[in-house]
Amino acid sequence: MNAAFLVVILALVWAGISGSFSGLNLVLGAIVGGVAVLVLREAFARPSAMRRIRRIISLAFLFLYELFVSAVRVALVVLRPDLSNAVRPAIIAVPLTVQSDAEITLLANMITLTPGTLSVDVAADKSVLYVHALHMAGKDAMIADIANGFEKKIREVFE
Repeated sequence: MNAAFLVVILALVWAGISGSFSGLNLVLGAIVGGVAVLVLREAFARPSAMRRIRRIISLAFLFLYELFVSAVRVALVVLRPDLSNAVRPAIIAVPLTVQSDAEITLLANMITLTPGTLSVDVAADKSVLYVHALHMAGKDAMIADIANGFEKKIREVFE
């Protein structure tokens, strides 16, 4: 965004908040806006910071969505009269593409906080995460869900 355009917008916002669109008040708003742009120029010059914030927000929304969907699934399992048919527990090995300890820890915690799944262990070479599922319909589908969901978003955040 052009700095001059931003100063004009900030001056108009200043005048709108103060309730006076006089020339002197617009000049004062432009001065305050100019100082704000100078102080925050690093934040405006680095689009990667905004991109990272958007990625973090995207990961948070994915987690909240998965949390809600999983909570409903677990509630439906619990409400069924025949638990023997509703529960198919399994431990699967999920191959990891995330490498750092922080990425693996975040992935494991997100999986554990999602109802119906639990991170059990990480292989010594950090290539596999063992996940317990309350109800698993298909191993490949669950691995793909983790890889294309949480793991992909975590890789984007840590790029």
